[in-house]
Amino acid sequence: MRLPIHPEGWPFIAVFVAVNAVLFWLSSWAGWLFLPLTIWCVAFFRDPERVAPPGENRLVSPADGKLLPVVMAVPPPELGLGPEPRTRLSIFMNVFNVHVNRAPLTGRAVALSYRPGKFFNASFDKASEHNERMSIRLRPLSVPDGSKDIAVIQIAGLVARRIVCGLKEGEEVRRGARFGIIRFGSRLDVYLPPGAQVVVPAGRHVKAGETVLAEI
Repeated sequence: MRLPIHPEGWPFIAVFVAVNAVLFWLSSWAGWLFLPLTIWCVAFFRDPERVAPPGENRLVSPADGKLLPVVMAVPPPELGLGPEPRTRLSIFMNVFNVHVNRAPLTGRAVALSYRPGKFFNASFDKASEHNERMSIRLRPLSVPDGSKDIAVIQIAGLVARRIVCGLKEGEEVRRGARFGIIRFGSRLDVYLPPGAQVVVPAGRHVKAGETVLAEI
């Protein structure tokens, strides 16, 4: 069976495999003890194909994981979306979820901003404010006046120490397309535009690029 791997994963997989080989050479029992970690590393960087459902007004999940309680919150100020609270959807990714991030809608990245920060557990609400993050403002191509812009925030977690975002300012991305990855446990927030309707309940396990979160 072929397991698609994200390019970011190969250096880590090579290290784990090398360490495992040395341990097997030194002691077979040590090699067998470490083998589950090597298998986990390979599985962590898996990058399965996903097919977005039809309907351009349907916002799909940008990450695999558990949908946390829906709250009203002010988007990161660096994106220029204003001080008014918006509906925020947060997806918590544990270390067993696929960590490849996908675009929730077809649009243009009109603003990007990286901010260093702390590494609280990503399931905590304070992680949205205090943790290291990469903020992206996406403008739907079908609504170029900016009234339906959304914010997508990659947030590092307790174990995560590396956020990767492949988007550049002004770049267009299609719904469901890969745009980044967060290594080793993290969170992804989505701030919806006014009038958006959430269609999935909190606590549900969602899949990046496939699960519909809201209708815009």
